Parts: sequence; C-alpha cells; structure tokens
Amino acid sequence: MIRGIWAWNWAEAATEDKPKPGGVAFDASVAHPARIYDYWLGGKDNFAADRLAAEEVLAIMPAIAQVARTVRMFLAAVVHHLAADAGVRQFLDIGTGLPTVNNTHEVAQRAAPASRIVYVDNDPAVLMHARALLTSSPDGCCAYVDADARDPDRILAEAARTLDFTEPVAVMMLGLLHFIPDIDAPFALTRYYLDAMPSGSYLAVSHASSDIRTDRSRRPLKATTPAPPPRSRCGPKRRSPGSSTAWTWSRPASPPWVSGPPAPG
Repeated sequence: MIRGIWAWNWAEAATEDKPKPGGVAFDASVAHPARIYDYWLGGKDNFAADRLAAEEVLAIMPAIAQVARTVRMFLAAVVHHLAADAGVRQFLDIGTGLPTVNNTHEVAQRAAPASRIVYVDNDPAVLMHARALLTSSPDGCCAYVDADARDPDRILAEAARTLDFTEPVAVMMLGLLHFIPDIDAPFALTRYYLDAMPSGSYLAVSHASSDIRTDRSRRPLKATTPAPPPRSRCGPKRRSPGSSTAWTWSRPASPPWVSGPPAPG
C-alpha cells in the first residue's frame, strides 16, 4: 500500500553526508518506475519489460493500479492545498513520471497562476513528453530537468534557473523514495535537498508501506528502510493528518475537480 507523508514545514534541516549520485541510461529491456506507473494508470507509454514488472507486482498486490490512481489524487490534493492555503508559489517535483491528468503545474496554477514548477525525471520517455509538462500559464513558469534524483547538485543548480531558493519551495517526492535502495541513502538524499531550501518550505512524500491492509497482499512486500521525518532544530511541523494513508488526504481535502485518471480496463 502507499502511505502519504506530507507537508513538513521546516526552518533548518540537519546536515547529512552527500548521497552518491547515479545515472540511468535508456534501455527498453529494463523496466523503469515512470513507465511502470504509466502501465498501472492505463497508459500506453511503456515497454514489455515495464509491463512484465508491473504485472509481477500486480500478482503480489492486486490493488496496486488503484493505489497508483490514488497517489495521483493525493498529488492534486497536496498541491492544491499548498498553493491555495499555504501560499506556496514554487514546486520542485522530483521523479515526476509521465504526464497524466492534474499534473503539478496544472493544479498549482489553477489555484495560483504565478506558480513556478520544475519537473525532474531521468526517463527518456518522460523527456519526450516534456512539452506536455511545459504548458505553463502566462503568469507562471515551468521547466524540466533531465536528471537522476540521486544527483541533487545538478538538479538544484538547474532548478535555480527557474526557482528562487530564497523563497519557500515545495519539494515533491511522490512514489520516488521506495525505488532508491538503502545503499544510495534515500533518507540522506531527502535531507540533502532540504538543506538547500529556505525557511517556510515544504516536503511532500508518498512511500510504499507493507504495514497497511496486509490482508490484501499475497505475500509481504520489501521496501526501503522507513525513514523518520527530517530533523530540524525547530522541530518538524506536520500538516494534519500528518503521516497517513494517501487516500486519507485524497478524499476530504480534495476540491470537487480533483479526480484521478481512469483505471486501466
């Protein structure tokens, strides 16, 4: 299942050793998370290796397609709240995946047209569809960084061309960290990004979890080691209901127009 952990507001993040960067070359014979999610969402931008990997997960967890759809609804609810209620005007969406309905810039700029969004992914299929992500409102701005999430220095440097890192930024890591193995230090990676953000910024995370509705999984799932919230000298401030299931956020917090993509037929 997917656990939604989102909207910590921090003043200062603790320092951690820089995580090791990594890169992924295009290879249609190797499954990629963005294309696996695309398959679960009923999309067509995926290859045989992606479909095979997706079906293997479905065999263990039949509800994963609906979970993927819920995560998209979760994204819409989070972004709408941060733009409409928290006054955030800048979003760094890392591991954005292939475009579908209610992308980050669409939701943010619907609430605040001047919002600025930087998308980050390392899948060439996402890069080919980047034009669909860059249709910003006239008052705002969108950009795309072709990079691996484990290369934060490059991502932050390129994102700084669009985002003002002296003003609050919402860092989005939805459905990303469970694809980063422990050897690549996903917790340290997250904290490294937070160290670069100013006071008043937010972190939004959704992560796979094996301790929710275990009766619906056909065998236990193994994910990356769960990480505690990023430490701060001022203490993390969670937005209610805090660490919770994604659908807890998606239902009551969603404005009427929030909806996920159609479930695969």
